[in-house]
Amino acid sequence: MDMIELPQDETKPLQDVAPGLVGMRVVFVNVFAATEGANWVLVDAGLYGAGGRIADWAADRVSTGAPSGIVLTHAHFDHVGALDALLERWDVPVYVHAEELPYVTGERSYPAPDPSVGGGLMARMASLYPRGPIDLRGRVTTLPEDGTVPGLPSWRWIHTPGHTAGHVSLFRDGDCTLIVGDAFCTTKQESFFAVATQTPELHGPPAYFTTDWDAARESVRALAALRPDAVAPGHGPAMSGATTSEAITELAQRFDRVARPAHGRYVDAPVRG
Repeated sequence: MDMIELPQDETKPLQDVAPGLVGMRVVFVNVFAATEGANWVLVDAGLYGAGGRIADWAADRVSTGAPSGIVLTHAHFDHVGALDALLERWDVPVYVHAEELPYVTGERSYPAPDPSVGGGLMARMASLYPRGPIDLRGRVTTLPEDGTVPGLPSWRWIHTPGHTAGHVSLFRDGDCTLIVGDAFCTTKQESFFAVATQTPELHGPPAYFTTDWDAARESVRALAALRPDAVAPGHGPAMSGATTSEAITELAQRFDRVARPAHGRYVDAPVRG
């Protein structure tokens, strides 16, 4: 696979992505807090064992009060790991897309990961990664059908399937800020070295967990059409600058060459549910 380099001067520290948006890296995945007035929302919940660290970070950087809710871009293990610990501290609702609901209500496990996609150690280890399901019955609800984000009136959610069937991204039209989840990455997530060094490169979704490559391509095209000025990814450094939207457009145009693996379990046989 080819790749799209990102200028170092257009990467942004996670602690200052955009006004009202801060993030924190938890080993190899990012979580974000979006604020609006006195209210704030946590986006994704990182890895198991990180609940205390996430709560302490939020108290220091965002608010000593609980968020109004937690929005999950999707429910892979590295985005929901600290949920139990956080929900013990915060009595708040969790929001997901309707198509993600079976994976957070104990009904269904994700399709098996695909170590055969290649790209590095993170991909080869994929068979060891948990794939659920988790059970949040009584705590989880679906995102509003009108695209609004509860607690964040300036934001909207966008269905961006491909990595998972119910994957969503969040967009703030006022300043074209995008929380992308795993619809695409700003580092090569399949490579242990790239993950460890956070090498800034624009890549598709983590290949070892992506089950519908055609849908993933269409999701990147939809996000590129928004012309985002700042991007907060689930994996890799945040980015903002003059060439940000152009780089995402290039990814959308060259997706099958840059992002889609040459071989793999789901490359020609997608799972759409």
